[in-house]
Amino acid sequence: MKRSRLNLFKATSMTISILGIVMILVTLVVVGYLGFQAVSSTISTNVGSGTSYDKIADLNSDFDSLQTQYNSTKETVDSRNNQNLTQEYDNAEIQLIQAQSDISAAQSAIESHQSPEEIQNRINVAQTQLDTASNSLNNLNSQLG
Repeated sequence: MKRSRLNLFKATSMTISILGIVMILVTLVVVGYLGFQAVSSTISTNVGSGTSYDKIADLNSDFDSLQTQYNSTKETVDSRNNQNLTQEYDNAEIQLIQAQSDISAAQSAIESHQSPEEIQNRINVAQTQLDTASNSLNNLNSQLG
């Protein structure tokens, strides 16, 4: 009887040890997988935001170029001393200011790690507004013609 209890104790003890080792291995695999997913997600986010930063840099470059054109047009409008042209210039300049605001909003979305869809949406809005500002300037320049 003592021998069967001893064998039963050994079998139970061995089973518990094996289950403990298996549980530890499963835990390590799960933690490793979660760690890999976190690193992979971070890398993907950084690559995506890098592309977005490039788009923002392009928008800023286009904005700076457009602002230079606006400044030279302002001198022409001021020299004409025409109230209607001044009003047209002011309306066009509002479009430029809105474009700058939209570019800043897109950059803010990137820096606050918002979703890629939201970032792309804000970049598209900024690009559209920049195009609107450019068209407004072209219309003004055609009037100055």
